[in-house]
Amino acid sequence: MTRIRMAAVAEAFDRDLEGDFGRVEKLIAQARVDGVQLLALPEAALGGYLADLEGDAEKPPALRLDGPEIARLITLAGDMVVCAGFCEADGDRRYNSVVCVGGGRVLGSHRKVHQPLRENASYDSGDGFTAFDTPVGRIGLMICYDKAFPESARSLALDGAEIIVCVSAWPGSRTGAPADLADDRWTRRFDLFDRARALENQVVWLSANQSGTFGSLRFVCSAKVVDPGGDVLATTGTAPGMAIADIAVTEALTTARRSMGHLRDRRPDAYPMLASSTI
Repeated sequence: MTRIRMAAVAEAFDRDLEGDFGRVEKLIAQARVDGVQLLALPEAALGGYLADLEGDAEKPPALRLDGPEIARLITLAGDMVVCAGFCEADGDRRYNSVVCVGGGRVLGSHRKVHQPLRENASYDSGDGFTAFDTPVGRIGLMICYDKAFPESARSLALDGAEIIVCVSAWPGSRTGAPADLADDRWTRRFDLFDRARALENQVVWLSANQSGTFGSLRFVCSAKVVDPGGDVLATTGTAPGMAIADIAVTEALTTARRSMGHLRDRRPDAYPMLASSTI
């Protein structure tokens, strides 16, 4: 039985790219001491998220996937598999992206597909979900609001993803916000999506999130590891930190899917509207 030690981070990142790399270096070093093999850092870990969702005038630094900053992340990761969010430059286009690196190279990446409120004033949209092989198993990536759409995780699960890593800059409520983030309705929704997506697809789910405040946004933290039964194995709660759990991924998926296999028992012919329906 091969167990994988994985960790999801809740931490604050901002426009100070050098400071962000300093935090990333410390988090990777801490994870390495703890024997972590797969580490998930938040959305926009390199360069910070948007200060608001009404069209932030100060955009995050745009980095190329083949540029020196991602090469620096690759060096820091070493033989650990590390996922981190960043603003990706591709010609004149900018994407809210996440990259997965390890073993001296880029293993995979994803451009955020679903954009809440006015995020599309700052980023172009990605157009799909694809899983890829890594030293710790087949991984699928998504970013924040992507997880509100069951089709996102289901697409990755059908592409063979055993582990889905969702990186976020998920804020608390902007209206009627309670003083305690644990009582915030957006914290509750964040946690519900994590557990539901893991359970309905019977996959291991790794959820990282920003912490603290940035501009008008206050982030809910709540980094966690969820097993294929939807049970939370480790969480930071509404505080910064690193949620660490050991899981035998192959065995956990086999056990979860043995009797009630949610992917196996689908009836695509019964819901054809999923392929074409618009509102």
